[in-house]
Amino acid sequence: MTSSPTHTITLAAGCFWCVEAVLSQLEGVLSVRSGFMGGHMENPTYKDICTKDTGHAEVVQVVFDPAKLSLVEIFDWFWRLHDPTTLNRQGGDVGTQYRSEIFAHSEQDLALAKASLEAQETSGAFPDPIVTAISKAETFYPADAGHDDYYRRNRDQGYCRNVIAPKLKKLNLES
Repeated sequence: MTSSPTHTITLAAGCFWCVEAVLSQLEGVLSVRSGFMGGHMENPTYKDICTKDTGHAEVVQVVFDPAKLSLVEIFDWFWRLHDPTTLNRQGGDVGTQYRSEIFAHSEQDLALAKASLEAQETSGAFPDPIVTAISKAETFYPADAGHDDYYRRNRDQGYCRNVIAPKLKKLNLES
């Protein structure tokens, strides 16, 4: 029995708890891991990131089965799950670690990301200009395990109830 090839994309769209709560529900997503990318410090911790001095974004690294879910479909969800027109901010989360950025793992993914951004800009879906950056993937630093599956494990926590649950409801996903 041969296994299907998998594909990886890394996305920054605000708090990684929110992004993971959405993307982990998509059929074809095999894993979503919270972490950090795009900064200048090696092996940053969540505490380091919160200083806003490392340059990293909170990201999720998504491994998916392209036979069940295309990268284009993941990008469609990416645009819907956050506001790509706000620079370094998603709701009450403010700082460069909450920026909107696609980290592509190949030249083909980079081209698809740019085409997806261009399609969003011309669609009129957003009244303000999109500020999402598109970059080549760099070293992924996993967050400590306490950040993985955060929403699923902490639904009664205030941030989960007040920020993540309404987002899931708005997107017609299980909350």
